[in-house]
Amino acid sequence: MKILALDSSGLVASVAVAEDDNLIGEYTVNYKKTHSQTLLPMLDVITNMIDLDLDTVDAIAVAKGPGSFTGLRIGSATAKGLGLALDKPIIEIPTVDGLAYNLWGAKDLVCPLMDARRNQTYTGIYAFEDDQMQVLEPQCAVDITQIVEKLNERGRSVIFLGDGVPVFRAYLEEHVQVPYSFAPSHMNKQRAGAVAALAFTYLKNGQTVSAADHQPDYLRLSQAERERKEKEARLPGDAGV
Repeated sequence: MKILALDSSGLVASVAVAEDDNLIGEYTVNYKKTHSQTLLPMLDVITNMIDLDLDTVDAIAVAKGPGSFTGLRIGSATAKGLGLALDKPIIEIPTVDGLAYNLWGAKDLVCPLMDARRNQTYTGIYAFEDDQMQVLEPQCAVDITQIVEKLNERGRSVIFLGDGVPVFRAYLEEHVQVPYSFAPSHMNKQRAGAVAALAFTYLKNGQTVSAADHQPDYLRLSQAERERKEKEARLPGDAGV
């Protein structure tokens, strides 16, 4: 089985192709260009580099969210377009799960942290047991204080990773009461290779959707939507309605 994987959910843009247990190619860029500038050219480069006929791909995996609203839309639109054009199913990988999968086999708990602004983080808590990833706390958008409290309650060593680490590092160093460490640079951001590897588990279990049905999962309202709701809540009601 062959999977094409995409992740543009955060600062990183990443494309990978994997066949069974073999990662054939991966192209990851963490630079200031927008994903609209990078993702399709990266896909073109990697398909040419490994002589990939896209018709031979069995499924397209994509980080479905949460993450950057713009990044998710670009990744989902790319996956959806390819799926429709090639008549291939989509494998929707929760972004935080895919990020945690970078540390497959870790003995400590794994806690990805993505910066969601307003002192919030997209996060979750994971453990690797019996050659499987266990989701102890499903991905969520919470205040950094909440996830730290949950980690302290569990009383186990933890590894942090993700673009939220530099944002929240000072808070973590002051408030985390269990032994902790930070993942090294080659493991601490989104990678399409991890999305592809996790996608094989989904594919074996029949967890796919049609390209037509695929939608990104933002997990929370956009800033514009939040501000609109806050404004509406402050407006006085219309007595005559």
